Amino acid sequence: MAHLLLIDDDPALIPKQVRLAFPAPTHRVEVACSGVDGVGRVRADPPDVVLLDLRLPDQSGLETYQAIRRIDARIPVIFITLARSADAAIEAMRQGACDYLFKPLDLQQLRRVVDEALDVGRRMLRPAAVAEELTDPGLEGAIVGSCPAMREAYKVIGLVSDQDVPVLILGESGTGKELVARAIYQHGKRARAPYRALNCAAIPEGLLESELFGHERGAFTGADRRRIGKFEQCNGGTIFLDEIGDMAPASQAKILRLLQEQEFDRVGGNETVRTDVRLIAATHRDLKAWSAEGRFRPDLYYRLGVVTIHVPPLRERGDDLLLLVQRFLRRFNRELGRDVREVAPAAMDRLRSYSWPGNVRELQSVLQQALLRATDSVLLTSHLPDDLLESTRASRASVDHLMVGTLAELERRAIQECLIQTGGNRQRAAGRLGISTRTLLRKIQEYKLEDPLHPAAWPNG
Repeated sequence: MAHLLLIDDDPALIPKQVRLAFPAPTHRVEVACSGVDGVGRVRADPPDVVLLDLRLPDQSGLETYQAIRRIDARIPVIFITLARSADAAIEAMRQGACDYLFKPLDLQQLRRVVDEALDVGRRMLRPAAVAEELTDPGLEGAIVGSCPAMREAYKVIGLVSDQDVPVLILGESGTGKELVARAIYQHGKRARAPYRALNCAAIPEGLLESELFGHERGAFTGADRRRIGKFEQCNGGTIFLDEIGDMAPASQAKILRLLQEQEFDRVGGNETVRTDVRLIAATHRDLKAWSAEGRFRPDLYYRLGVVTIHVPPLRERGDDLLLLVQRFLRRFNRELGRDVREVAPAAMDRLRSYSWPGNVRELQSVLQQALLRATDSVLLTSHLPDDLLESTRASRASVDHLMVGTLAELERRAIQECLIQTGGNRQRAAGRLGISTRTLLRKIQEYKLEDPLHPAAWPNG
């Protein structure tokens, strides 16, 4: 259940709109009519998101916001304002607020902004601890695994968490790079400061700079007011840039400047903005090769790669697969209302024989689909998605074909060697091989062993 706290002195309209947008029982909406009351409620029972009016009867919204930040700077705060100039709301964003909305509220926009804030809050507050085994049922966000590559990753996380150096996380898509980033953040000295995550590949090139660095009014068509970017908004905290390898060259240059000098300019602005942000980046690209090819700035690659963590693909993690299956079964049982307690050996064999191109993210999807098909406490092969079954069948057929080819090659070479040793005497060779002379003649014809005393002339000899 998501807990929303609305701090607003409007006794009827705004609370009604918020409760309409976020109905019970999936949401709990609490209302405070003054800044002091709101701060007291935050201290007594921290909400998941705060909706805060800029104009309150006892103190300003900014004063209330600063008091909330002193309690816990990780609580996402969304400002609500009647003033169209939004100067105070922009200042709040500069100080770290999540977003701001204008009255009267647009319910669709309200839902979108609050959902985004809830996601931000979950990333900051949900544990991303390291758990080699599932001994603690409360660690739903734990990084699970005990294979050598994961153990090495844990060591590096522990070593760099308290340092302010950039960290570059490498690994295929779906391996859990964002979990590693959150673990570094949560174990570090900035753990009670804001954390923001952004996928560079998911934002159009023309908008990414504005999203990261903000823009001034009139910087481009549609820029009707100043916008505060993530680096300014997250001052004092940590930013995670996923898929940084997909970032455009202009943005790369500004990131390099920020890493070197902790300053930047908003898009369309001349004012230099100072900030204090720790950067964690991730990519599935080979940035070393890309920088050599001119597709990524070499100076930025070397600056980012001071500390590098490799997250292995699922197909290379051995018995970690079973740990992950157990973890996700427990989670999806609760979410989907199922009671699947074990995986049939044949189904587990299929999961083990699959190559998992989508890694842990794909495993989650497969198990969700399987649980929706399951009707009792055991997950069977028939519950697995059809495309996975087809893929494992094709893989097994390929292995079988390879095995047949390997055995045939071994047999051909054994016959060849035996004929050489017997000087081409087929009867003696058949005796040594334990087969009849007729069978040997058939094999010689099958393998085209036309000149057994000159193997160099044989095909593939």
